[in-house]
Amino acid sequence: MTSITDPNLSDRFASAMEEIHNKQLKTYEEIIDITSDLSQSHKHFVKSALDTCLKKCKDDEMLFETIQAFKRDLEHKNASLKEKRHAVSETMSEIQEKEIEKEDLMQKIEKLKEEQTKRKELIESQNKANKGRLRNLQKARHVFQDHLGLEIRTIRGESQLVKGEKLQFVFRNINPSDEDSAYVITMGITESGSYQIVSSDPVLECLSVLERRLQETNNLPAFLANIRNEFICLTRR
Repeated sequence: MTSITDPNLSDRFASAMEEIHNKQLKTYEEIIDITSDLSQSHKHFVKSALDTCLKKCKDDEMLFETIQAFKRDLEHKNASLKEKRHAVSETMSEIQEKEIEKEDLMQKIEKLKEEQTKRKELIESQNKANKGRLRNLQKARHVFQDHLGLEIRTIRGESQLVKGEKLQFVFRNINPSDEDSAYVITMGITESGSYQIVSSDPVLECLSVLERRLQETNNLPAFLANIRNEFICLTRR
């Protein structure tokens, strides 16, 4: 063991203490460097985390604004869709009303067609009947005018029942004492196509009966023959 009285002991001790101090200083420097690096790393980490959080906040704000914009657009579209549905409903109602009106109009047109067909058939029937009556008149003209001196006149009529042309049948050779004396029956055809006696001169009491028989039989020559006989009977009373 070195003696405490060794004169170099103090220098060796100071040298050892300085070496220990230097080692500690070096250790402290290393700790400070590590701490500094850790501090810088922590700062970078905090800054990165802060930047990430800020970016995330901005992204969230943009996402929130986008969601709000989508909500507003959806509300607008829903409102527009509601208006369109209402318009479609009104249009469908109008179409249904038009269909009902169309159906009603078609029924009216069909009814008018049926009425027109019936009217046409009636007119054809009346024309056919009038042609038959005209043939009867022509036959009566030949029979009575050629053999019995009958005169047939055409006159205009304005009565409510019989309008247009009327015929006057003028009979002569009725009264043996006055063969030129005229006996007149005036008649026409109503709008319904039936014969209508307007008047007789002189008046015959049975004229309505003869008229009804004429309308039932449509036999004009027989009617004129009966009228002539009635005029003859009238002169003998």
